[in-house]
Amino acid sequence: MDSPTRTASARAMCRPRSWSSFRPVRIMKKSADARLARMARKASTTTYFMQPIIRKRTDEARGFRADGRFWCITVAAVTAMAATAALGRWQLDRAAQKEAWQATVDARQAQPPLDGTALAALPAVAQAGSAGAAQGAPPSVPAAAEALVHRAVVLRGRWLPRYTVFLDNRQMQGRPGFFVLTPLQLEPPAAQGTVVLVQRGWVPRDFQDRTRLPEVPAPAGTVEVRGRIAAPPSRLYEPGGGSAGAPGTSAGEGSSRIRQNLDMVAYRAETGLAGLAPLTVLETGGPAGGLLRDWPAVDAGVAKHHGYAFQWFGLCALVAILYVWFQLVRRFFRPGRQPAPPA
Repeated sequence: MDSPTRTASARAMCRPRSWSSFRPVRIMKKSADARLARMARKASTTTYFMQPIIRKRTDEARGFRADGRFWCITVAAVTAMAATAALGRWQLDRAAQKEAWQATVDARQAQPPLDGTALAALPAVAQAGSAGAAQGAPPSVPAAAEALVHRAVVLRGRWLPRYTVFLDNRQMQGRPGFFVLTPLQLEPPAAQGTVVLVQRGWVPRDFQDRTRLPEVPAPAGTVEVRGRIAAPPSRLYEPGGGSAGAPGTSAGEGSSRIRQNLDMVAYRAETGLAGLAPLTVLETGGPAGGLLRDWPAVDAGVAKHHGYAFQWFGLCALVAILYVWFQLVRRFFRPGRQPAPPA
């Protein structure tokens, strides 16, 4: 029995046509079974190479299945958030410590000024070569003198101008120059034999003649000096290191009034001032005798630590936002949104 398809084809071939509408009949040269087999092979090959995409779309439709890459990214994100959060908390702790220190300094500055007896009661600078001397070490404050730093003080005594030194490469108001340091012999009987090194102020340097020193007035007789107690001057970097006789001291220390740094132990050995106090005094007041006294205010830098903490916490929040967006939102709540195939 003929199939309907062959019957329809036979009728179409027998139907009379005009020459204008005549079209040649296409004759199949190959069997349909061979073509279908070839198409099936192509379809299976395409399906094989499309399996990753098909599996990904299926996972997005059914819900994400975690793999090794997902867990690696998760561990890295959690580690980064924990580290940045810990650093932010550390900066907040540092800010709290600095706030407490700043409160202590403010309380000391608000107290009534001391006199020379407070400095005279401190142990003098150790002699060079003794067990307590540490030449070349950074300026340090003895434990007994720590409570006096930043306290206001009023001293009475007489200047020792022959021991005046000039610390080079010191700035004030953005200009390079010298810090002038002159020892003050405290008057007896409250401070018998005690000498305090006074940072009198800043003077500009003559750049045309670098060996020329400015004239700094030092009145004879008893003078009154008002200021605040401070640690020895900070040390600056010295190219060339120290001299052979005093490790850590500059080569010109003990031989020139112009120096890069001042070591208190070496200064005592040089001047022979046995009663040299371990602390210095920053003389305050307006400019006098060509000396500027625009000393920087004592600031613990609390705002700097708050800024660092904000940066670390901001970085922690950024890592969390990026992780949630790329690893959770785009996988679970935005699964491709591909249009549905037509029925």
